[in-house]
Amino acid sequence: MAIEAKVLDVTCTQLIQAPPARVMQAFFADADLKGWWQVTRAFTVPRTLGMYAIEWESTDFKDDVLGRLGGALHGTVIDFRANASFFLAEVYWQPPDGDPIGPMALEVQCRPHGNGRQTMLTVKQSGEGEGPRFARYFSIMNRGWEGALSEMKAYIDREIERTKVARESRT
Repeated sequence: MAIEAKVLDVTCTQLIQAPPARVMQAFFADADLKGWWQVTRAFTVPRTLGMYAIEWESTDFKDDVLGRLGGALHGTVIDFRANASFFLAEVYWQPPDGDPIGPMALEVQCRPHGNGRQTMLTVKQSGEGEGPRFARYFSIMNRGWEGALSEMKAYIDREIERTKVARESRT
């Protein structure tokens, strides 16, 4: 009897006090990725058929099912709309220990909100797979994305304040 694959997804939203162009930049600029997502290395190309690869340090702790967290996430930019959205396909998470999880998809939308100086950010990660590792990955990704988007909001808030203070000190 064959095991039936399940389609799982996680969708998270976050209102960020910055225009969509700034929020999109945070997914592709090396300094931003290090600032909010704590990546150690990134190679991202913001255009259709561009590469998207990021890496994190391995954690000291181990998840009972997945082992250590961290590792690398990579995929291909299938659709890119400047200052608005991008879609990654063939996304795989390469954990420090064990086999990769994927393929998955990652969709990011940055919609202007309010006066256009705010962005409603929506991230949806989905995949079709089977087994306890696949199910566990998606069960922890909901908290993972909520935390990451909160970090992004706090990081962008800090960066806006830092650049504002720097501008004011020059005048």
